[in-house]
Amino acid sequence: MAAQLARVLRPVAGEELPIGLHAWDGSSTGPADVPAIRLNTARVLARQLWAPGELGAAQSFVAGELDVDGDLSEALARVWAAARERRLQPGRAAQTALASLAAVRVGSRWGSLRRPPIPDSQIRVGGRLHSRRRDRDVVASHYDLSNEFYSLVLDDQMAYSCAYFTGNVPGAPSRPGYGLADAQRDKFDLVCTKLGLAPGMTLLDVGCGWGALAAHAAEHYGCRVVGITLSVQQKAYADEMLRRRGLADVVEIRLCDYRELKTSGAGSAASGPNTTGGFDAVVSLEMGEHVGQRNYRIYARVLHDQVRPGGRVLIQQMSRSGRHQGGGPFIESFIAPDMTMRPVGQTIDLLAGSGLEIRDVQAMREHYVWTVDAWIQRFQRNRSHVVDLVGEEVARVWELYLAGGRLSFAEGRMGVDQILAVRPVLGDLSSMPRRAVDEEAVNG
Repeated sequence: MAAQLARVLRPVAGEELPIGLHAWDGSSTGPADVPAIRLNTARVLARQLWAPGELGAAQSFVAGELDVDGDLSEALARVWAAARERRLQPGRAAQTALASLAAVRVGSRWGSLRRPPIPDSQIRVGGRLHSRRRDRDVVASHYDLSNEFYSLVLDDQMAYSCAYFTGNVPGAPSRPGYGLADAQRDKFDLVCTKLGLAPGMTLLDVGCGWGALAAHAAEHYGCRVVGITLSVQQKAYADEMLRRRGLADVVEIRLCDYRELKTSGAGSAASGPNTTGGFDAVVSLEMGEHVGQRNYRIYARVLHDQVRPGGRVLIQQMSRSGRHQGGGPFIESFIAPDMTMRPVGQTIDLLAGSGLEIRDVQAMREHYVWTVDAWIQRFQRNRSHVVDLVGEEVARVWELYLAGGRLSFAEGRMGVDQILAVRPVLGDLSSMPRRAVDEEAVNG
């Protein structure tokens, strides 16, 4: 069976498969001493008939119908390298589908051709795209998995965005004991310094997650902070964390849609005015990807309107070129439906169109590779606990998510940038940062 499948795939994969292939009948083909795909059942082929390409393969992997012997990240890298070497274009997906259909016919006597059921872990949401109700459901499907689960993957501060490494990575000094938590704190310091935060200032954190940055700005920069999230579990975690650290009187976490900020103002915890434009600074870390293409102008205008004239805004956001602005069929089906990414230049245009003046853009793509490396290490170390908590299928979703995400950043198909902007005041130059914050200033 393995040899027959290799022949069927030859027009797409080339004469030699980039990885090994083990079929359910015990046969094998492909190079040795490299990762190998193990097809545990003919249902893999049926999935390719009904969902050709990435989605069908992902469904098979999370359902346990397909395994990878060896390192998953290396296997994905070899497949992508083979695709580049053969200059496969998106239009070749049709040829892949035809090859899959032929493979199903070859293997039909081993299994049914009926459509396999969709895995339980595949996200199903309804309603109008980016309606407030649908956005809440999408957030809940991913971020409300459980706080205990995320504590097994993220650092102790529960920071779920790209860190900023100043040690123990290429081009940075060796710093004994330096790790992910330190890199996340360095990211928070970078953000706070770029925003020019100082004691007594008010900060709005749009998409605050579990409250790590909000707590950092209050504890180390003396700010009063309002953070907003759509995740019930994130708010519950953040409220308890702030109470425990004695910050509940200076940081308020709200269950709030960003579109509600147009009228809600700064609120009680920030001791700011109850009108728009009352915050001294606004930050939004990796939340803009979730608002959608049509709503991005609204999101950008909210950021503009919520900061006082002369105040600074910092957006950290992922970028992506080409097809699949949502990240691809797997991401859009299992991780974050309705997400939209674009080249960073287009995001800058949209932010500038809101009235913000762009002052600095810092690319951090390699930092996301190092961040995901650390998440993968934590995930693998805690995998048995993860399975006990969320089940084998969800664990496999996250294995594929982390490995695929790391590869996308490593190969430059995705990027992440910090964009610093200011709400300008005509004729006033005092609030304009003249240049990007240098690392020596941030790191002391």
